[in-house]
Amino acid sequence: GMDDLCQAVLQAARSELPPSSYDLVEDTAHPLREVVSETRRWLGFRAARFVLTVPRVLTKAVASGADLLGRAGWRSPLRSTAMTVMEEGVTGDPAPYRAASGRPIASLRQIYDGLTCGPSHRLSARMSLLMPVTIAILSLFWVMSGLLGLISLTQAAEVLTRVGWSMGWAKTSVLFWSFVDIALGLGLLWRPWAARVCLAQAGVALFYLIAATFTVPMLWADPLGPLVKILPALLLPLFARTLLETR
Repeated sequence: GMDDLCQAVLQAARSELPPSSYDLVEDTAHPLREVVSETRRWLGFRAARFVLTVPRVLTKAVASGADLLGRAGWRSPLRSTAMTVMEEGVTGDPAPYRAASGRPIASLRQIYDGLTCGPSHRLSARMSLLMPVTIAILSLFWVMSGLLGLISLTQAAEVLTRVGWSMGWAKTSVLFWSFVDIALGLGLLWRPWAARVCLAQAGVALFYLIAATFTVPMLWADPLGPLVKILPALLLPLFARTLLETR
């Protein structure tokens, strides 16, 4: 807890602690599942219905994937170094500091009980879990949109030829915007670009909406609603950009 940390620093600065190395840990060590459970309690979430123990081979695969994402700038908490630390445990000996200072370190529950949990904490917890899923789905959506345009090139071009475009110009337009979609989907996976790519996706989606409204307005009446579906495609990148913000 911050109070214990500040107190230890003050004691050291005032030479009230004998020179040594001290582990600022509480008396009782907790397995990760208890830490997560206590955090859920503080956030006001109900207790987990079940606890799943993940096989080591799976955790290593997840860590390898997280390391790969790290090369693209994503700071996943599941990278191999963090997973190794969690596997070995974060432990220490509380006795030397307790003997030198005359006071124990506050327990995890005491620390949480001294902190106020507001709606922003609960929202942040949920949004942190949604962020990687949102980015993955958003990237897949744009890449698949571009690939489907390439696969169904003639069929997509015919939508424009029906309103007077030549087949050559129609295919060129479909090809161009298909590659734009793929580029935006892949660009989102590079973390340094992600926030700006989200804005670009929203801008392109808005352009599609406006251009299609003027060029092929009959699509608004299409039973499959291709233009209506652009509206969530316009909103999701803006939502994702908010999730990408860091302090």
